[in-house]
Amino acid sequence: MLSNMQRLYRRIRHGEPIVVVSGLPRSGTSMAMKMLEAGGLSLATDGIRRADEDNPKGYYELERVKDLGQESDKAWLSAHRGKVVKIITYLLRHLPEDNNYKIVLMRRELEEVVASQNKMLDRRGEPQHTEDDRMKDLFKDDLWRANYLLKRAPHLEALEVNYRDVVAEPLAQARTICDFLGRELDLESMASVVDPKLYRNRAK
Repeated sequence: MLSNMQRLYRRIRHGEPIVVVSGLPRSGTSMAMKMLEAGGLSLATDGIRRADEDNPKGYYELERVKDLGQESDKAWLSAHRGKVVKIITYLLRHLPEDNNYKIVLMRRELEEVVASQNKMLDRRGEPQHTEDDRMKDLFKDDLWRANYLLKRAPHLEALEVNYRDVVAEPLAQARTICDFLGRELDLESMASVVDPKLYRNRAK
């Protein structure tokens, strides 16, 4: 854990944090992006991936993020300081240390994540190459590695947010996110964009 003095030093040296919405696929990251947009933050997106039946309100993605693991020059990220970028947990390890990051980490029951992903693949006519139990194990490993990194990396500061809690109490969760980011956001607007009807895959 960094001290307040260490965080202040990093803030002076590396500037305003990049806000990162992260999580496994189908874990509520798009919902979190929409909330932050409604709250008043600027999003780093390119609109290449369009809304569809699986994400009717949009994906809010930046295509270049997918190349973080291969790129050697990641200076382009600095242009997004103060903005919000969506990055899956697997790619967090590739974030360069010359930026500060405040990460809103979305968590969702793995049973729900796998069910949602399977339905998305079915709708697209894509085969499911991995058994559900194996996929859950892979996701568990990914989350363990991400949590290990988040507890130790000086450039990363994280808040875990449960998808189910956001749907159940959007205003309270919006306030928690706002406090973590240290920003004055429109909490009512953030809560208003949470649509319980899109919580379509629920664990028992």
